[in-house]
Amino acid sequence: MKFKIVNGKVFDPTQRINGQKMDIFVEDGKIVNPHKSDLYKFRTSYDVNGMIVMAGAIDIHSHIAGGNVNNARLLSPEVHSNFVKKNLNRKKNLPGFNSRWTAEGTGYRYAEMGFTTVVEPAILPINSFLTHLELEKIPMIDKAGLAILGNDSFLLESMHKKKGQNFLNDYVAYTVNSTKCLGLKVINAGGAEFFKKGGETFNLDDVVPSYGVTSRDILTSLNKANEELKIKHPLHVHCNNLGVPGNIKTILETIKTAEGRRMHLAHVQFYGYDNKGRKGFSSGSVDLADAVNKNKNITVDVGQVMFKPTLTISSDVLRQFGARNNANPKKWIINEVEDGGGGIIPYEYKKKNFVNSLQWLIGLEIFLLVKDPSKVFFTTDHPNGAPFTSYPELFRLLMDYDFRMQQISLINQDSIKFSFLKDIKRTYSLNDIAIMTRSSPANILGLKDRGSLKPGCIADISIYDPNQNIDEMFRRAKYVFKNGDEVVKNGKVLKHKNTRTIAANIKYEKSIIKNVENWTNRFYSLDKEEFKVDENYFREDNFIYS
Repeated sequence: MKFKIVNGKVFDPTQRINGQKMDIFVEDGKIVNPHKSDLYKFRTSYDVNGMIVMAGAIDIHSHIAGGNVNNARLLSPEVHSNFVKKNLNRKKNLPGFNSRWTAEGTGYRYAEMGFTTVVEPAILPINSFLTHLELEKIPMIDKAGLAILGNDSFLLESMHKKKGQNFLNDYVAYTVNSTKCLGLKVINAGGAEFFKKGGETFNLDDVVPSYGVTSRDILTSLNKANEELKIKHPLHVHCNNLGVPGNIKTILETIKTAEGRRMHLAHVQFYGYDNKGRKGFSSGSVDLADAVNKNKNITVDVGQVMFKPTLTISSDVLRQFGARNNANPKKWIINEVEDGGGGIIPYEYKKKNFVNSLQWLIGLEIFLLVKDPSKVFFTTDHPNGAPFTSYPELFRLLMDYDFRMQQISLINQDSIKFSFLKDIKRTYSLNDIAIMTRSSPANILGLKDRGSLKPGCIADISIYDPNQNIDEMFRRAKYVFKNGDEVVKNGKVLKHKNTRTIAANIKYEKSIIKNVENWTNRFYSLDKEEFKVDENYFREDNFIYS
């Protein structure tokens, strides 16, 4: 199919196009640059005069599938049902038309906002097959996953026995390939294993019992493997001491641990906490942003807190166990499994709560104090800080100074004394938004075919009507095209569209397979094949390789 989008104001940082009026041509699902003699062939036209045209948005960190996500759905069905009653009115012919957080609902909600690619950042190898079955079911958006290592016994034993970096590299590559993931995630390196031995706090230089390696050792070895294997996405790090006052010291030390290698630090709002003041809780955002600004190898996503009921879900079983008493309402799940575990805790962030207000302030400070928009990414760590559907309001907070000051006036006023947000005048531009949600996510994930409106890229395109408030504009896209297919119009999904999952394909020495097999046969309740994702169980075109 051929069509053109005409008269739009285009924002595409990959081509340094910042609001210029230009036309976009699409043929067979890709953006093209037709010869003048062929322009007449593009008879179908979308006249979007004065509207904002961007590539489809990309979310690099959102928990949308897997064991913890499904346990959260079972634990708190009211989060879904209360929203549905108030908000959803989709066409009844769509599968799961009135769903919010089911597989279908997740795809619909992202598409309605103009997102076309989303990364599930925490796939435990033991759960990878079931997680991918769920990812396949999510429509409208392409997906990718990050494989979790850092608390698995094979890795820890290999480090204990000093098998060497090349051996670890082969194991990392084997894991990423067998789990059909795009990259590598480490969550509180060694912390889950430490927790199972009865530990309550675990710092970078604490030693994992029985293995004689520190959290820093694990993090460094995995980071070296990620770089030496040339995995396109940097090591994706969930640091130690999440949510603990004074943890600003932990994340600053983690940045040093990178030793100049690329490293992506996840949901850093939860690590931006100092312990100054009479309540022992204050903003560390200035020190954190300063470190990000000074270290070219470091990128971050924020994990912004917003004021609404949600659930915290994490494979950081140590920290979730410590936070279980904060559950609101009073119900929670903590689980231990081979090579990991996790926890689900319902929680509501409240405007008049001192800690919650300061968390909200710290996240916005980090967004505004990191100078280069290509180094900081939009996330709410869905659903930990807030549902991803909070993005439109977050965009407005960062783009509209008056709105931001109005919202500051509504929160706990004591918290403002321990933050800097009221003194920050910076606002984001539409070009900044395009960088942070389009071009830079594609770049950091190594996805050269999206996040851009260049000829040759897939035709993932989002169009917004600027004749309304910023949050409303981004909440309901005027048009969304996925692979050149019109899937959203006037904020409503037009059709159910199957999409694909992106995975890496990394070379490694095949001898590692026998080592892994021997280990699993000796110590696991499942055999090696249970840790692999078999393509034969999926649609023929489900996986694409980057």
